[in-house]
Amino acid sequence: MTTLGKDAFDLNRRVSQRPVQRICVIKPSAFGDVVQSLPLLNVLRARFPQSRISWVINSELTALIDDHPTQVEPIHFERRGGVSSWWRLLRELRAARFDLVFDLQGLLRTGLMMWATGSPMRIGLQTAREGSHFACHNLVPGTGRDVPAHQRYWRIAEELGMGHLLRRADLFTPEADLRWAQQLKTNFRGPMLVVHPGARWETKKWPIAHYAHVIREAIRTLGMNAVVVGSRDEAAAAAELVDVVQPGVPHGSVVNLAGQTSIRQLAALMQQADLVLSNDSGPMHLADAMGAPVVGIFTCTSPTRSGPPGPQHQLLAADVPCAASYCKTCPNSGRKHLACFRELTPERVSTALRLHWTRISSHRKAS
Repeated sequence: MTTLGKDAFDLNRRVSQRPVQRICVIKPSAFGDVVQSLPLLNVLRARFPQSRISWVINSELTALIDDHPTQVEPIHFERRGGVSSWWRLLRELRAARFDLVFDLQGLLRTGLMMWATGSPMRIGLQTAREGSHFACHNLVPGTGRDVPAHQRYWRIAEELGMGHLLRRADLFTPEADLRWAQQLKTNFRGPMLVVHPGARWETKKWPIAHYAHVIREAIRTLGMNAVVVGSRDEAAAAAELVDVVQPGVPHGSVVNLAGQTSIRQLAALMQQADLVLSNDSGPMHLADAMGAPVVGIFTCTSPTRSGPPGPQHQLLAADVPCAASYCKTCPNSGRKHLACFRELTPERVSTALRLHWTRISSHRKAS
């Protein structure tokens, strides 16, 4: 295995020197990362119009690529499937005889998947860790941790000479789900604010009381209606949020759908949203992919490195010494414990949301 420097690396030249009939993207998770890497499918289809494209993906996320216009074929990864499931996956990858493979995850398990393919062209990112880079022939330059995630994935498009293409996720949303989301919106008299207060990391979970303050202000001062979303695991927190918000706001102005939507229903809901309020999470990136403007809350992560791009979004970061530390649990104790939650006040977020909505509304009227 050799990892070539920037001057020696020419992916476009390499793929032009031999037939590329079968391509595999290895990116099993997480939700937001998969969404941000989806635009590469259009790149691969445009660069290799006759090739078969496969994607190794967690089974619970398959809806993100099912029925994609590029006709990508999912290869299911069962994270809790056990040894027999793991070996079946490795044998499937070996038998497929891929000509070109990309590991966008860069972990030990995806490195093993990469190695199992036996592909003559195995490409990874500079963020590769846990020894996964040893399974790669090359690492794409300009893909280190200081590079924003969306830009890191798009570097592959640039290396393939396709960086001029429009960056689109093109998620498929069934008509039934679109009609459901449209009907939900028509039940409201004012703008629809979709709120995702959940996150997997302790340090990303901006307090429920803070969210309640922002939602109440949005309902009272902007005439908005709030739809709270989240996974089944986040349903209890969402219910608590709605219970706190409901007293003192008009009846029906806040709805709880946490744990009740599929990925495609959530995508349809984001497409209909006038504004989305969210922690740094998969639903935030799904909102961006569906064209919804986002007010994003970043406590332990960086809005520059991890946030969606574009002026249509307003991303707010905590101003504390340990901001953007990417610690899943707070390393501080005492008064410094989760100080980012206190520093990023609900008043600050409410003000930013109100000003951002004013700009969005003015732009829409001007258009």
